[in-house]
Amino acid sequence: MIAIIDYKAGNSTSVENACKKMNIESRLVSDIAGLESASGIILPGVGSAKATMDSLSELGIIDKLSELVLDKKVPFLGICVGLQVLFEHSEEDDTDCLGWFKGQVKQFDKSKVRVPQIGWNRVDWKQSNAVNKGSKSGNYFYFVNSYYVVPEDDGIIMAVTDYNGEFVSMVSSGNIYASQFHIEKSGTAGLQLLKNFADLGEK
Repeated sequence: MIAIIDYKAGNSTSVENACKKMNIESRLVSDIAGLESASGIILPGVGSAKATMDSLSELGIIDKLSELVLDKKVPFLGICVGLQVLFEHSEEDDTDCLGWFKGQVKQFDKSKVRVPQIGWNRVDWKQSNAVNKGSKSGNYFYFVNSYYVVPEDDGIIMAVTDYNGEFVSMVSSGNIYASQFHIEKSGTAGLQLLKNFADLGEK
């Protein structure tokens, strides 16, 4: 069973609908008990890094989430802001985040590009693993983002995308996967990644 973290700043219902479309067993969870029984965990994201961190804190699940993902190695998928909060700090509202990865979250240069980026953009894979199995570089995925991650460790970069310059659009490290694009809104290509992730918990 995939646990989709349900918090007021998130996009949990859209992710749940995508799981249903792919016949993935899932449910919305907002407490520790729901997380503990999961074969995989998805942290959706819509809105700001600060709102996301505040909501996770109010639910009282940050420590348990970190334990399950970092120590017990439960497969984890972050989406959009669910990627950004995995890093140490975001320029958005000067927000301290989970810090699972070293690095910062920065805003696109408004003088050079439209902010936010909204729409379909090309994703080029930098590494292959179980989650992007069967997906080719050059596939298009759906983005809505004003900020992007800058990891200290280039080794976690799974994919890049161009928006007046290359930025990191997906990361991967061990059991942790996270995309800047909205997997649940990216048609067939996105749903395949979602299905591949769900399959991890069945092995």
